[in-house]
Amino acid sequence: MRARGDGDGLLRHLTPPSAASLVRSLAALGLADELLWAWNGMRLAGVEPSRVTYNCLLDGLVNAGLLDTAVNVFDAMSTEDPVRPDVVSYNILIKGYCRAGRVQDAMARLDHMREQEELSPDKITYLTLMQCHYSEGTFSQCVALFQEMEERGIGKDIPQHAYVLVIGALCKDGKPFEGMAVFERMLKRGCPAKAAMYTALIDSMGKFGRETEAMSLFERMKSSGLELDAVTYGVIVNCLCRFGRLDEAISCFRSCVEKGIAVNPIFYTSLIDGFGKAGMVDQAQELFEEMKVKGFVPDSYCYNVLIDGLAKAGRTDDACALYKRMEDDGCDQTVYTYTILIDGLFKEHKNEEALKLWDAMIDKGITPTAAAFRALANGLCLSGKYSRACRILDELAPMGVIPETAHEDMINALCRAGRFKQACKLADGIVGKGREIPGRVRTMMINALRKAGNTDLAVKLVHSKIGIGYERSGSIKRRVKFQTLFA
Repeated sequence: MRARGDGDGLLRHLTPPSAASLVRSLAALGLADELLWAWNGMRLAGVEPSRVTYNCLLDGLVNAGLLDTAVNVFDAMSTEDPVRPDVVSYNILIKGYCRAGRVQDAMARLDHMREQEELSPDKITYLTLMQCHYSEGTFSQCVALFQEMEERGIGKDIPQHAYVLVIGALCKDGKPFEGMAVFERMLKRGCPAKAAMYTALIDSMGKFGRETEAMSLFERMKSSGLELDAVTYGVIVNCLCRFGRLDEAISCFRSCVEKGIAVNPIFYTSLIDGFGKAGMVDQAQELFEEMKVKGFVPDSYCYNVLIDGLAKAGRTDDACALYKRMEDDGCDQTVYTYTILIDGLFKEHKNEEALKLWDAMIDKGITPTAAAFRALANGLCLSGKYSRACRILDELAPMGVIPETAHEDMINALCRAGRFKQACKLADGIVGKGREIPGRVRTMMINALRKAGNTDLAVKLVHSKIGIGYERSGSIKRRVKFQTLFA
């Protein structure tokens, strides 16, 4: 307290330049309490702060996480003509809002800047907001900000990181060709490419199955002289696996190991997934074991891709053994794990085992997805137990799980299997118990019959009053049943 009191005396002799220097220094050091003390002392001493001093105070408060205090200072600035907020002031406050996750408040400040004739957002404004939207996953907003920056004529002054963000956002938003257009425009403006841009574009092209474009970009990246890191090689291995070029994928992976590039579990997971999807499950299992020997810990996704490969290859016993091993290793079993196994077990006609897994999933508190119920319902419908599937569907409602296409999926499954009479019986049950609007069930049946190639029955249903019309038996009025389609 004595030191603070002595300081109060010293502050009385501060000149405006020395006061600004003190505030700037305390802000830079992140000493929020001392900063506020110096500011108050300066005002008491009659030293009028400049806009630069205000901005230093704002920055110090934002960096210290005192955003609400910074907002109060900003609002106070707005009422004083000589020191009204400039672009720097707005940028500091927008930075604070973005750090606090208050994106709407940050965008509101941008709107306020746009409304003022004497102020205009600069590249720092846009870059800060683009980074925020990218981090939040609101990619369309990130792209819109970049486009506004171009329209305002910033053009050649666009920071390189803004290109990284917009290309990454377009790729993550499933628009790799638009990302490619921005990339080419950037190069024409003389801005050099970064490895992250190439990596994002290659990855997105790979996800869209555009093999030629992805591999062309890879060659172009290599010839540009950019250093390829583990992230880029990981994407290339993943792309090669997606394209079914497994020999090249494994060769690329081994080459990375020889070069001393730090491979990670993502490499192994991509390879395991690739070999699993190709039906080469023995090789996938070998890679899984190698991964563990190398000291990498498989995550749920890695387990799931191997379980999926085994299940699709009809090796459900091995898949279930891996499921148990997953639990022993302390790795979380996800709804996707159960969905894969339930689907595989039903296809192998191991219905009771599949149902036990469903119950185990519910008992563990794992919420079923629409895909999980679809796997269960298809299996039950094809084994003639569609009424049980309806009962389970009713049990899901209190859990907040209401698959919108559940009944449609069940009818489709029966029609695909050629069990049209059972599909009609199910449709009657759905209508009779008030589970669906009759007209919607009728549309489901028509579409399912067409998809199954039975257009004759579909046409017959179209020209009938089944599901929507009524027949009378004395004074009793009954809806025309779907089962009359076979009468």
